[in-house]
Amino acid sequence: MLSIDLTGKKALITGSTRGIGRAIAEYLASAGASVVITGRDRAKAQEIAKELSDKYSVPTFGTSINLEDPNSVRASCEEIQSNVGDIDILVNNAGITKDKLFLRMSLEDWEEVLKVNLTGTFLITSFFVKGMVKKRWGRIINVSSVVGFTGNVGQVNYSTTKAGLVGFTKSLAKELASRNITVNAVAPGFIETDMTSLLPEDLKQEYLKGIPLGRFGKPEDVAGAVLFLCSPFADYITGEVIHVNGGMY
Repeated sequence: MLSIDLTGKKALITGSTRGIGRAIAEYLASAGASVVITGRDRAKAQEIAKELSDKYSVPTFGTSINLEDPNSVRASCEEIQSNVGDIDILVNNAGITKDKLFLRMSLEDWEEVLKVNLTGTFLITSFFVKGMVKKRWGRIINVSSVVGFTGNVGQVNYSTTKAGLVGFTKSLAKELASRNITVNAVAPGFIETDMTSLLPEDLKQEYLKGIPLGRFGKPEDVAGAVLFLCSPFADYITGEVIHVNGGMY
């Protein structure tokens, strides 16, 4: 029987204290990977790291990263490197929204989302890709979004970053392919998370009408796609975007 075994691989999942990132960390740990949990709250990251270590008997590490501050990102990456070593699998999942109609969007609203969602991804990838190049093996998965392809009212800043991650993915995939490093993206649709739970019920029902599978996604639906891209079954896939949206796009 075919199975996915990531024993011996070290995975860093940004924004993994809840939602999609938390599910990805769980799936990778269940496959035997050592996982690094990160979030804004260090104590919460360490708590989840311990839970996964106890549950799956894999090495884990939890720490905080402030993606808005390049100096904080470097300090956190150095802490991870010192405690864990080189990273084999990098999942750039962390992201924020600051929704507002474009006519009301300030430069601060624009720049804050770009700093976290795009520049933060650039900084973390830049730090850890060097170890992958030396090993001649690595897996980088960037979490985009369906709105990077469809657009969405009130999300010009967020949609721009998620579309940007696709260009980042495809270009980096070409640069790193000769080093046996694959770079792919997953683009979730409407996934049930803390973020989407705040939406009005009538808006949720409107979204549901546009999903052919007739249900909202779960974080585990996205985690399964990420696990596949980390596995040997995806060794010949790079520069791709896997859409996980129930058919809405």
